[in-house]
Amino acid sequence: MKLSQIGILFSATRPKFLIASAAPVLVGTAAGYAVADTFSPLLFTLALLAIMCLHSGSNVANDYFDHISRNDWVNKNPTPFSGGRRYIQQGILSARATLLLALFCLTVGATIGVVIVVLTQSVFILALGLIGLLGGFFYTATPVKLGYRCFGELVITLLFGLFPVYGSYYLQTKTYDTVVLLPGIAVGILIFLVILVNEFPDAAADAQVNKKTLVVCFGVPVAVWIYRIAMVGSFVVVAVAMLLDSLMFFAGLFYFLTLPVAALAIKSANKKDLARPGQYRASRLTVLFHAIGTLALAVGFIVKQTLG
Repeated sequence: MKLSQIGILFSATRPKFLIASAAPVLVGTAAGYAVADTFSPLLFTLALLAIMCLHSGSNVANDYFDHISRNDWVNKNPTPFSGGRRYIQQGILSARATLLLALFCLTVGATIGVVIVVLTQSVFILALGLIGLLGGFFYTATPVKLGYRCFGELVITLLFGLFPVYGSYYLQTKTYDTVVLLPGIAVGILIFLVILVNEFPDAAADAQVNKKTLVVCFGVPVAVWIYRIAMVGSFVVVAVAMLLDSLMFFAGLFYFLTLPVAALAIKSANKKDLARPGQYRASRLTVLFHAIGTLALAVGFIVKQTLG
């Protein structure tokens, strides 16, 4: 296989968006370090590789099944953040090659997951891994098609928020603590915002193929308010976590420093701009907010442990 072909396959996985899966692992690991003063580089690295492979496989599988449903074919408003990678539509990859790539990435991720389970002997980690594998694949795969049934956003909130944060925390501490639940929920809200804002440009195509996203189900005006409430809700969750546990002091403090970006994102997420073809400033700002928000939480946990 030529290097150019490998580059195409790698690009098909949408690597620049893998921060969405790396972020919760980083937050959960940092929280574990802050609580237990322990850090396993091996388990952290394996967890990071596993979830990123599963995420890559899910991205490519989504492209394949959105091709099957005709979703990406009827989408006239793709953006750098939504509408799929479109390699099938552009004739760069065949549908068969896309499916095989998806299965390859998922298999690699599952194999790394098995290694983690062998090392930890944990049924809990096995369960989380299976949920991640099946949830990612069946997000658009028939017959389940979770993303087509008006609760796909909740699935992503769990798969790229609470579950990997808690799982990564467990890998470092070997304990089931409630202290990491609120940070996990906050990370879940952040990825929920990313998914939701990227549904606006796709709304017309999604409605055409009966893909029931929140924007399709409730309409643009209501979905905008859901976005705003969720954005504010992330700060409320972090504030409550700060009040309940001193562990969250620096994490919460750093998180609140992201308020200017959140305000810009809310301003950009208005029904006029979201409905305008080619307009994706709100998506860009929301992705940025997710990145710096999760980084703020992780750094805050590390600072807490460093300062004692």
